[in-house]
Amino acid sequence: MLDDNLRASRQTADQRPDLQISFEFFPPKTDVMEEKFWDSVHKLAPLKPRFVSVTYGAGGSTRERTLRMVSRIKAETGVDAAAHLTCVGATRDEVDAVVRDFQQAGVNRIVALRGDPPEGVGQPFTPHPEGYQNAADLVGGLRRIGDFDISVAAYPEKHPQSPDMAFEIDNLKRKIDAGANRAITQMFFTNSDYLRYVERARAAGITAPIVPGIQPIHSFKQIASFAARCGTSIPAWLAERFDGLDDEPETHALVASAVAAEQVTELLDEGVTEFHIYTHNRSPLALALARILGRRPEADAGL
Repeated sequence: MLDDNLRASRQTADQRPDLQISFEFFPPKTDVMEEKFWDSVHKLAPLKPRFVSVTYGAGGSTRERTLRMVSRIKAETGVDAAAHLTCVGATRDEVDAVVRDFQQAGVNRIVALRGDPPEGVGQPFTPHPEGYQNAADLVGGLRRIGDFDISVAAYPEKHPQSPDMAFEIDNLKRKIDAGANRAITQMFFTNSDYLRYVERARAAGITAPIVPGIQPIHSFKQIASFAARCGTSIPAWLAERFDGLDDEPETHALVASAVAAEQVTELLDEGVTEFHIYTHNRSPLALALARILGRRPEADAGL
C-alpha cells in the first residue's frame, strides 16, 4: 500500500510541486454559445492557467473567430491565449499571413497542428501543393517568422494514420526538433498508455514536456463517438460506468467528475505536473479538476 504521505495528491499546497494548467476552448457558433463561452473563460481565468487555447475548425474554417477570441481573452482577462493553427487547404503564404495577424494582435502562443481535412476527423490528408506539408514543416515556418511559444500534438495510442508507434514517436521528434516547446496529448483514458508513451519518447531522445490532455466526459455518447474517429480507446470499465445514464444527467455528471478526478489524481501521484484540460466551453468539471490538482482562484487562496 502506498503511503499517503508519499502521494503528491495528498500533499498540501506548500508541499506539492508547482503545477501548470491550461484549458482548451472552441470558437462558439451562436450568440447563446458565445455567452456560455465567455462565462466559462471568466470563471477559469482566476485559476491563472499558463494559457487558454482556442481551436481551429476543420480546414481552417474558424480562422477569423479564433483570432478574435484569443485577442479578446488576453485583453479582458490578462491570461495568455494560444491560437490553434493548421495547414490544411492553404498555401504557405496564406498560413504565414494568418500567423502575422496573430503577431500583430499580440498573440505569441500557437498550437501548431497538421489539421483535419474539411471532410472531418479520420479522412485522408492531402497537403496543399504550395502549402506546409505537415506539422513539423509548419513549426519550422513559425520559427522563421517569429519567437513563438509553440505546442504540438502527441498521440499516446498513435495517430490513426500512423502505421505504428515507432513512426508516431519519430513524427513527434521531428516536430520537437523543428522548434516546438512542448507536446499536448490527444485525450486518453488509460493512464498507462500515456506513461508508456512518455517512456518511449524519452528513450528516443525527446526531452520536451509531454502534457497530458484530459477530457472530462460531459457526454459519454459524444466522447465515445469522437474517440472512435480519432483512435482513442474506450476501456470496458469506463463504458460500464456510464451505461444506462443517457437520461440521468445528474448521475452522469457525478460519474464524469469521479472518473476525471481519478485520472488526474493517478497522474499527479506518478509525478505529472502539467495538465491540459479540454473544457468543451464548460467550466464546472474543469474547475473541479483544478481544485483536485490544488489550483485555486487567487482570491480563494488568500493571495
